[in-house]
Amino acid sequence: MKRRATFAIAQMTVTESPTKNLEKMEAMMREAREHFQAELILFPETCTAEFSRGMTRELRAETAEALDGPFVSAVRELAARFSLWTVFGFYECAETADSENRSYNSALILDDTGEIRGQYRKTHLYDAFGYRESDDYLRGDRLFQPIDSPFGKLGLFVCYELRFPEVARAECAAGAEILLMPSAWVKGDLKSEHFRTLAKARAIENTCYLLAANQYSKIRMGESIAVDPMGVVITSAGEGECVFPVYLDSERLREVREKLPSFEDRREELYH
Repeated sequence: MKRRATFAIAQMTVTESPTKNLEKMEAMMREAREHFQAELILFPETCTAEFSRGMTRELRAETAEALDGPFVSAVRELAARFSLWTVFGFYECAETADSENRSYNSALILDDTGEIRGQYRKTHLYDAFGYRESDDYLRGDRLFQPIDSPFGKLGLFVCYELRFPEVARAECAAGAEILLMPSAWVKGDLKSEHFRTLAKARAIENTCYLLAANQYSKIRMGESIAVDPMGVVITSAGEGECVFPVYLDSERLREVREKLPSFEDRREELYH
């Protein structure tokens, strides 16, 4: 594991056009690589397309694709071209005929050769604040299994799952040191406060890094964030599209876990 690593967070406005979104991703990857010498870039949830309200389930499903589909293949090519580990969300088509035109809200981790190193289907869907994500999407049936990388062990979950401490805890119990969260957090009363508070809580209780890349639009909040293992906000964004660097240090992780061994002090025999 490298002691120091440079990541980039891409706060992106996702449009209805997959082609335009790919162009944005390419420009952001170029900026991250050339300006910051980033080694990994984190994009938001569902980068494929942003759907307008009222769009039918059938039209939404047409945008979904398999792992060898055109959108995923294009991002893999970009990751290889820029030699950049890349994490992003997309719509993945269902494998069975009884999906009722629903797809998966999925995320991938690509390495710097464009190979798929991790795949995750969002397990906790956003059925809250008057919205029902489960009307249009299928639930994944397993949590992400953290993967090894040159930067440490990477965990992965999506947006609304920030509200479920069990998700982050399970991944850190499986060895995750850096939690990556593609997101499309919706604006609303206290939503910014919730987002920042929960991001810090997940990092503190698991003594890990947590990075979240949000979409930004008229309804998406932005305010992407990176938090260190002591809950200190390393850097964050406000409104608008942007790419910004995050500097991670494995020594900081080691020092915090030594000073604050709360994760190791768990008594799992008492928990059900």
